[in-house]
This record gives sequence, structure tokens and C-alpha cells, in this order.
Amino acid sequence: MDRLIVGSDALLAGIVTRHDLRTDYFKVHHNVYAPIGMELDARARAHAAWLWSRGQATLFGHSAAAMFGTRWLPPDGPAELARIRHRSPRGIVIYSGTLDDDEVCLRGSFDCTTPARTAYDLGRRVPGDLGIIRIDALLNATGCTIAEVHGIANRYPGARGIRELRATLDLVDGGAESPKETELRLLIVRAGLPRPATQIRVGSRRIDMGWRQWKVGVEYDGVQHWTSQDIHAGDIERLEFLAAQGWLIVRVSARHLRTQRAEIVRRVCEALRSRGCSI
Repeated sequence: MDRLIVGSDALLAGIVTRHDLRTDYFKVHHNVYAPIGMELDARARAHAAWLWSRGQATLFGHSAAAMFGTRWLPPDGPAELARIRHRSPRGIVIYSGTLDDDEVCLRGSFDCTTPARTAYDLGRRVPGDLGIIRIDALLNATGCTIAEVHGIANRYPGARGIRELRATLDLVDGGAESPKETELRLLIVRAGLPRPATQIRVGSRRIDMGWRQWKVGVEYDGVQHWTSQDIHAGDIERLEFLAAQGWLIVRVSARHLRTQRAEIVRRVCEALRSRGCSI
């Protein structure tokens, strides 16, 4: 068995014995067990917390985000629940504030805060660029819009962290497909350059970010673009296609982002100026 179980239910159904629970499982929460060897990521921790609540709680914050398929969430953070009156056990945080009925939805068997409400909560509680990365990933996974998040924020004008949320939303873009793409976009914007669009379609191809009016694109190339022969070959074909369509592409690696940030800005500025952008 490779899934979470409620111990008492599994015993009653004859799925496991008490010996099985002692030898083949480890306890996640009271009466909730996982098979030995199972890695608990954010989604599994959310599921375990929901089982602990006997299905009565609403998944909230990072736990709701995990159920929507949001990537790049911390695997070892606490699960987050709402709409349950109980003292928080170890590994679970219980939110005691207000949730309107239209801020909750069903995701499979799980009650979760909606993507917009989830983004609202993450933006108020996760500081700085990490909050931008989290919301970028949530919006990318769900298709939720920034306007929808603002709609939730407008309901709670005096809420704690509301100013931080609004500042975060000014920099959010659900087109980012990795934290490094978010980091690269923020570097460009904070350097005072025009804000790039994301996931620009050119025929059947896409560019991570860029400016269609000047046909300048910026691409973050993760390590797989250099180590995988298939991906590298595909990149060559794609870049040749984009060049034939008149696009100038600035390629950025993890090392560039780590040690050559000013050089990235210089290269992007040079590319934009070469295409007539007055910066």
C-alpha cells in the first residue's frame, strides 16, 4: 500500500493489522499513517491533515495551493487548515479567521480555499520575492487572474498584510513557469526596463518573456538545456526558427542570475536599443 490511511478505519476494514501499523507505517498525525518510505510533499501533508480532521476542515494557504497542483512549494512546511475548531497539533496550522462561502471550492474530495482566496492569503503571509514566486506558481497552475485576487482583497481592506499583498500583486505574473523565471523577470522590471510579457507565442513556439513590439525575447535556460542532448537540439531548432521570424533572444543561465546580474541587464538593454526601444 502506498497511500495515507486513517488507522482506525483501516483496522476496521481489515486492510491492515496492528502489527502492520507498527512495522510498515509511520504516524503522521493522530490516527493518520503513511507507509514507511513514502515521501511527504506539500500535497501529501495537506491530505494527511485533512484526514486528521476527518474531512471536516478546509484546506488553506499552502495546503490549498498544493491541491491545485502548485509547484515549488516547500515539502516540509506545516499543513494549513481552516473552518475547524481544534487546537493545532504538531505539523498543522489552523486558521481562525473568516471565510465566505464563495471563497471555498471542492477540489476532488477536498474542501479548499479558491485559487483567488489562496493567493490572497499567501500574498499577505509570505514575505518578499518568495510571495511573488508562490503566487506566480499558483496562478500558473490554476489560471486564476490577478483581478480575481484583487476582488478578494477588496473585501478586506483593513486585513493584516493587505499592503504587502497589493505590492506583491503589482509584480506577479502567472506566466512564470519556474522560480528562476520569476527571479529573472523581477530583475528586468526592477532595473527600470519595460515590463515584459510572458509566454509569448510565435507560431507553435513560446518565448519565456519579452516584448513583441521590438521582437526581443529573454529566456531562462535551466541546467537541462545544457545537459540533455535532446533538449539542447530542440533549443537550436527553436532559436533558428525564432531568428527567422525576426526575434532576438537573450539567453540567461543560473550562473548568470547568480553572479552576473548587472551583465544580464546590460545585455537586455543592448538588445532592446538595437530594436528601437528608447531606454
